[in-house]
Amino acid sequence: MRIASGQFSAGREPRKNLQQIAQLMQAAALGNADLLLLPESSLYASSEPSIVLADVAEPLDGPFISGIATLAKSLRLPVVVGTTEANPGGLPFNTLVALDGDGDIQGTYRKVHLYDAFGYRESDGTSQGIIGEPDLLSYGQLRLGMLTCYDARFPESARHLVDAGANVLLLPAMWIVGPGKEDHFITLVRARAIENTSYVVTANQCGPLATAYSMVVDPFGVVIANAGEAPGVVFAQLEPERIAAVRTRVPSLRNRRFKVVPADTE
Repeated sequence: MRIASGQFSAGREPRKNLQQIAQLMQAAALGNADLLLLPESSLYASSEPSIVLADVAEPLDGPFISGIATLAKSLRLPVVVGTTEANPGGLPFNTLVALDGDGDIQGTYRKVHLYDAFGYRESDGTSQGIIGEPDLLSYGQLRLGMLTCYDARFPESARHLVDAGANVLLLPAMWIVGPGKEDHFITLVRARAIENTSYVVTANQCGPLATAYSMVVDPFGVVIANAGEAPGVVFAQLEPERIAAVRTRVPSLRNRRFKVVPADTE
């Protein structure tokens, strides 16, 4: 599978964000990608308190996702993208949407761990996702599971996907800048790959708000693609044979003696 990761800096105008996404999608299609991963919060991003998100949130059939779906169909390019999903019953969700090459929704993930850290409170303006059976995307022998940004700090989230059958972890992010934050991002992404002997594919937003450096890490923790600081698309080849070889050499998933259960079931 040839996967692409696209990074850009989203702003407060969804129409302009969609224009930037269109450029990334065209580049990914020209590069013969089988799927393009885009960042968290691609609809709208700012440094304002998260309570403002209720005013900009859209349903999944709204203009933002519909615009990406139209592009996905015209380019025959599956896409996973982060949006702010309107929630008639309360605060919006931080949602990942997986679209196939026909522009149809194949799966969603609503962020479980909200970013209430480093002086920010995502939960003031966002509803927490419900833990359930993951929507996995299938590409031959590869099974792709979705996580979002702050979830990377919780290893049980990744293991929950791997237990469901995922061997590729998709991690869109808007990893906010700050002292040590870039190092945290790189360390955590590599750790999730190593401990799960799985690929981890990230798509992070660029500055000034986020750290950029979208990466693809292989099951042995090797960084096989890195987008650096500038907007653009990078590509990587994901090989089931690589997963099998690493898991034979390092059978940590077979050696484990603990299982993951949601905290509210204890």
